[in-house]
Amino acid sequence: MILPLLEKRRSIRRFQPKAVAKETLDQLVEAALRAPSSRNTRPWEFIVVRERPMLEKLAAAKEHGSAFLRDAAAAIVVCADPGKSDVWVEDASIAATLIQLAAESLGLGSCWVQIRERLHAAGTPARDYVAGLLGLPAALQVEAIVALGYPAEEKAPHARESLPWGQAHAERWGTPWTRG
Repeated sequence: MILPLLEKRRSIRRFQPKAVAKETLDQLVEAALRAPSSRNTRPWEFIVVRERPMLEKLAAAKEHGSAFLRDAAAAIVVCADPGKSDVWVEDASIAATLIQLAAESLGLGSCWVQIRERLHAAGTPARDYVAGLLGLPAALQVEAIVALGYPAEEKAPHARESLPWGQAHAERWGTPWTRG
Protein backbone atom coordinates (compact mmCIF):
# COMPACT_ATOMS: atom_id res chain seq x y z
CA MET A 1 0.00 0.00 0.00
CA ILE A 2 2.86 2.41 0.61
CA LEU A 3 4.39 2.10 -2.87
CA PRO A 4 1.44 3.73 -4.69
CA LEU A 5 1.58 6.56 -2.14
CA LEU A 6 5.32 7.02 -2.68
CA GLU A 7 4.80 6.87 -6.42
CA LYS A 8 2.16 9.60 -6.32
CA ARG A 9 3.86 11.97 -3.85
CA ARG A 10 5.58 14.94 -5.47
CA SER A 11 6.80 18.27 -4.15
CA ILE A 12 3.93 20.73 -4.51
CA ARG A 13 4.71 24.44 -4.45
CA ARG A 14 1.40 25.88 -5.66
CA PHE A 15 -1.65 25.66 -3.43
CA GLN A 16 -5.35 26.41 -3.70
CA PRO A 17 -6.66 29.21 -1.46
CA LYS A 18 -8.49 26.69 0.71
CA ALA A 19 -8.01 26.08 4.43
CA VAL A 20 -6.99 22.69 5.77
CA ALA A 21 -9.39 21.45 8.47
CA LYS A 22 -8.13 21.26 12.06
CA GLU A 23 -8.98 17.54 12.10
CA THR A 24 -6.73 16.97 9.10
CA LEU A 25 -3.89 18.87 10.76
CA ASP A 26 -4.47 16.75 13.88
CA GLN A 27 -3.85 13.66 11.74
CA LEU A 28 -0.61 15.11 10.38
CA VAL A 29 0.61 15.94 13.88
CA GLU A 30 -0.29 12.42 15.01
CA ALA A 31 1.71 10.98 12.10
CA ALA A 32 4.70 13.07 13.16
CA LEU A 33 4.36 12.05 16.80
CA ARG A 34 4.32 8.38 15.76
CA ALA A 35 7.66 8.73 13.96
CA PRO A 36 10.37 6.36 15.09
CA SER A 37 13.37 7.90 16.81
CA SER A 38 16.70 6.61 18.01
CA ARG A 39 16.34 4.91 21.38
CA ASN A 40 12.79 6.33 21.46
CA THR A 41 14.20 9.69 22.60
CA ARG A 42 11.62 11.62 20.58
CA PRO A 43 13.80 14.74 20.35
CA TRP A 44 11.45 16.48 17.93
CA GLU A 45 9.02 19.35 18.44
CA PHE A 46 6.47 20.56 15.90
CA ILE A 47 4.98 24.02 15.42
CA VAL A 48 1.83 24.10 13.29
CA VAL A 49 1.40 27.46 11.58
CA ARG A 50 -1.91 28.47 10.00
CA GLU A 51 -1.98 32.25 10.38
CA ARG A 52 -1.40 34.03 7.08
CA PRO A 53 0.92 36.76 8.49
CA MET A 54 3.24 34.13 9.98
CA LEU A 55 3.21 32.03 6.80
CA GLU A 56 4.24 35.15 4.88
CA LYS A 57 7.13 35.74 7.29
CA LEU A 58 8.21 32.09 7.05
CA ALA A 59 8.18 32.49 3.25
CA ALA A 60 11.19 34.79 3.72
CA ALA A 61 13.17 32.23 5.75
CA LYS A 62 15.66 31.70 2.93
CA GLU A 63 16.82 33.73 -0.03
CA HIS A 64 15.69 30.92 -2.35
CA GLY A 65 13.27 28.03 -1.98
CA SER A 66 10.82 29.19 0.67
CA ALA A 67 8.65 31.83 -1.06
CA PHE A 68 5.87 29.33 -1.85
CA LEU A 69 5.08 29.14 1.89
CA ARG A 70 3.26 32.43 1.33
CA ASP A 71 0.44 30.59 -0.45
CA ALA A 72 0.38 27.42 1.67
CA ALA A 73 -2.68 26.79 3.81
CA ALA A 74 -0.47 25.67 6.69
CA ALA A 75 3.05 24.66 7.56
CA ILE A 76 4.64 22.44 10.14
CA VAL A 77 8.02 23.56 11.43
CA VAL A 78 10.05 20.50 12.38
CA CYS A 79 12.55 21.10 15.18
CA ALA A 80 14.58 18.92 17.51
CA ASP A 81 16.73 19.14 20.61
CA PRO A 82 20.31 17.93 19.95
CA GLY A 83 20.72 17.49 23.70
CA LYS A 84 18.21 14.64 23.62
CA SER A 85 19.74 12.73 20.71
CA ASP A 86 22.97 12.76 18.74
CA VAL A 87 20.95 11.74 15.67
CA TRP A 88 18.32 14.45 15.97
CA VAL A 89 18.73 15.35 12.28
CA GLU A 90 17.72 11.85 11.24
CA ASP A 91 14.89 11.68 13.77
CA ALA A 92 13.48 15.05 12.65
CA SER A 93 13.86 14.08 8.99
CA ILE A 94 11.93 10.86 9.50
CA ALA A 95 9.11 12.79 11.17
CA ALA A 96 9.02 15.37 8.36
CA THR A 97 8.86 12.58 5.77
CA LEU A 98 5.95 10.96 7.60
CA ILE A 99 4.13 14.32 7.59
CA GLN A 100 4.57 14.47 3.82
CA LEU A 101 3.35 10.91 3.28
CA ALA A 102 0.36 11.42 5.58
CA ALA A 103 -0.45 14.66 3.74
CA GLU A 104 -0.43 12.82 0.41
CA SER A 105 -2.70 10.12 1.82
CA LEU A 106 -5.16 12.83 2.92
CA GLY A 107 -5.28 14.53 -0.48
CA LEU A 108 -2.91 17.36 0.42
CA GLY A 109 0.18 18.55 -1.34
CA SER A 110 3.39 19.27 0.54
CA CYS A 111 6.91 20.48 0.04
CA TRP A 112 9.99 20.28 2.26
CA VAL A 113 11.73 23.59 2.96
CA GLN A 114 15.26 22.89 4.22
CA ILE A 115 16.25 25.24 7.06
CA ARG A 116 19.21 23.56 8.78
CA GLU A 117 22.48 24.73 7.23
CA ARG A 118 20.71 27.27 5.01
CA LEU A 119 20.99 31.05 5.01
CA HIS A 120 18.48 33.85 5.44
CA ALA A 121 19.11 37.29 3.98
CA ALA A 122 22.51 38.94 4.59
CA GLY A 123 24.13 35.59 5.37
CA THR A 124 22.47 35.02 8.73
CA PRO A 125 21.35 31.46 9.51
CA ALA A 126 17.79 30.64 8.44
CA ARG A 127 17.44 28.76 11.75
CA ASP A 128 17.97 32.02 13.68
CA TYR A 129 15.34 33.83 11.61
CA VAL A 130 12.74 31.07 12.10
CA ALA A 131 13.60 30.68 15.79
CA GLY A 132 13.12 34.40 16.32
CA LEU A 133 9.75 34.41 14.57
CA LEU A 134 8.44 31.43 16.55
CA GLY A 135 10.05 32.15 19.91
CA LEU A 136 11.96 28.87 19.96
CA PRO A 137 14.11 27.98 22.96
CA ALA A 138 17.86 28.18 22.27
CA ALA A 139 18.22 24.39 22.57
CA LEU A 140 15.93 23.68 19.63
CA GLN A 141 17.32 23.38 16.13
CA VAL A 142 15.12 23.73 13.05
CA GLU A 143 15.48 20.96 10.50
CA ALA A 144 12.79 21.91 8.00
CA ILE A 145 9.40 23.43 7.34
CA VAL A 146 6.79 21.33 5.57
CA ALA A 147 4.44 23.46 3.46
CA LEU A 148 0.90 22.06 3.25
CA GLY A 149 -2.27 22.70 1.29
CA TYR A 150 -4.57 21.51 -1.43
CA PRO A 151 -2.55 21.30 -4.66
CA ALA A 152 -3.05 23.90 -7.36
CA GLU A 153 -0.77 21.95 -9.68
CA GLU A 154 -0.56 18.38 -10.88
CA LYS A 155 2.66 16.52 -11.31
CA ALA A 156 2.89 13.11 -12.90
CA PRO A 157 4.62 10.41 -10.89
CA HIS A 158 8.18 9.63 -11.85
CA ALA A 159 8.09 6.64 -14.18
CA ARG A 160 9.49 3.46 -12.63
CA GLU A 161 11.91 3.24 -15.54
CA SER A 162 13.27 6.73 -14.80
CA LEU A 163 14.36 5.82 -11.26
CA PRO A 164 18.16 5.71 -10.80
CA TRP A 165 18.35 1.92 -10.57
CA GLY A 166 22.11 2.10 -11.09
CA GLN A 167 22.39 3.50 -7.59
CA ALA A 168 21.15 0.21 -6.12
CA HIS A 169 23.72 -2.52 -5.59
CA ALA A 170 23.48 -6.22 -4.73
CA GLU A 171 25.55 -7.65 -1.89
CA ARG A 172 28.45 -5.23 -2.43
CA TRP A 173 29.34 -1.99 -4.20
CA GLY A 174 29.50 -2.23 -7.94
CA THR A 175 27.28 -5.25 -8.39
CA PRO A 176 24.12 -3.85 -9.98
CA TRP A 177 20.79 -4.64 -8.40
CA THR A 178 18.70 -6.35 -11.06
CA ARG A 179 14.98 -5.94 -10.99
CA GLY A 180 12.90 -9.06 -10.74
